[in-house]
Amino acid sequence: MRGLTLARLIALIAPAALLGGALLSEYVGGLAPCEMCYWQRWPHAVAIGFALFAILFRGTGARFFLLLAALAIATSGAIGIFHAGVEYGWWEGLTACSTTGMAGSTQDVLDNIMATPLVRCDVPQWTLLGISLAGFNAILSLGAAAAILILTTGRKGRQA
Repeated sequence: MRGLTLARLIALIAPAALLGGALLSEYVGGLAPCEMCYWQRWPHAVAIGFALFAILFRGTGARFFLLLAALAIATSGAIGIFHAGVEYGWWEGLTACSTTGMAGSTQDVLDNIMATPLVRCDVPQWTLLGISLAGFNAILSLGAAAAILILTTGRKGRQA
């Protein structure tokens, strides 16, 4: 398999699998994501779009979109490193909270606030071998981004 073809596959499959895994863990596994979990999802969605453009284009156009996909995937990995560091207590996370606007009476707003589950970014909801989902996202994302970069810019990547 040629370098650019493999890079295209990685650029499409890696973010799709990671984003799909996040959605499955939420909607099938019942794990409620925190704010930083959502931050890690957006770059993967963007990377999928860039990967689709890389599939459509050939030559320099494909390389350009593959590099953008790798950058987006690496961005999710970097956020994953930050999030994992917060979970492991290596550094403190952000203290900002986010919410959507609410309408209704004061009692309705208070009832909505009290019914909202608290999802902390500094407590991993699931781990395997001591690695949280954010940690796995960081490892897999940065590995995929590195593979795409090597295949796209390396000698073999220039064949297709």
